Amino acid sequence: MRVLNMGRFIVFFGVLVLAIFTQPIAAQGSNTEKSEQGYQLYLRQLASEAKEMGYDPAVVDAAIATATFRPTVVKADKNQPEKKITLDDYLNTRVPDWKVKQAVSLYEHHKALLDEISNKYGVQARFIVALWGNESNFGKIQGSYPVFSALTSLAYEGRREALFKKQFFAALSIVQEGHVQVDALKGSWAGAMGQSQFMPTSFLTYAVDYDGDGKKDIWGTPADVFASIANFLASEGWDDSYTWGRQVKFTAQYHGEHSGLDKDKFVPLSTWQARGVRKFDMSPLPAVDVKASLIMPDGPSGRLYLVYNNFHTLMKWNRSSYFGLSVSYLADRINKGY
Repeated sequence: MRVLNMGRFIVFFGVLVLAIFTQPIAAQGSNTEKSEQGYQLYLRQLASEAKEMGYDPAVVDAAIATATFRPTVVKADKNQPEKKITLDDYLNTRVPDWKVKQAVSLYEHHKALLDEISNKYGVQARFIVALWGNESNFGKIQGSYPVFSALTSLAYEGRREALFKKQFFAALSIVQEGHVQVDALKGSWAGAMGQSQFMPTSFLTYAVDYDGDGKKDIWGTPADVFASIANFLASEGWDDSYTWGRQVKFTAQYHGEHSGLDKDKFVPLSTWQARGVRKFDMSPLPAVDVKASLIMPDGPSGRLYLVYNNFHTLMKWNRSSYFGLSVSYLADRINKGY
């Protein structure tokens, strides 16, 4: 009888251990308490999954070897600040005079290259420079977090595991294709990389080897950086026949009831004119066949804008209307030269 009971115990214990070590990664990533031991187990399972998917074992092992658990990354993801400033405050911070001066100077310095890329992709050069400036301060601030550590830490945390696992596999592809070495793959705490701050999946979709050296170098090659930004915008519907939009005012009888970026609110300027929207100087809107959306980032008492299709494209880059407006204002000031 004792032998039978011991046998049952051994079977039970074996099943328990098997269940612990073969449970899905997502289940282990759902615990609120995270540990270095749990992270290391997660990395081993992630490495096995990557190799089963066909990634080069040498690349996978090199990436995993450099990955370390970064609780600060998880904390940053959990504690992203809520919007607490007005659009005016945001624009003063993101488009100060010193940044405009730099943008104009760099636009002139790279003008021949920017014009060439602008013509090829159908994206005005000033918007390429404005995005470059907003994302990385013209390449000066690219982030110093090891990307594999950031992505695996965020995947292990569990709230958005599927998203960050996808980014991890995309980062493996970037290294495997030879665009960058594992130890040089650094970016923001969320894994955004290079002077364009592309997430790894965006890199695979939009990054361009414009100088033809075999590498899509968004970290250090201006031609690749500019072309990658332009390729994103062009691929997502940019039209260089138009600008982004304009600041407007309302007549007394209109209060912005039709604001928003939904498709059903994207209507001709003539419709907005009839509703009571005017240019900022209260003159009539242009009598042209162009559709626009009305946005009121701080409500009807704040700044008001009619935005065109190109602004909708900017929103595919970053869903913040504040961000889109800061890029647009910087582009306008580059165009004016001050």
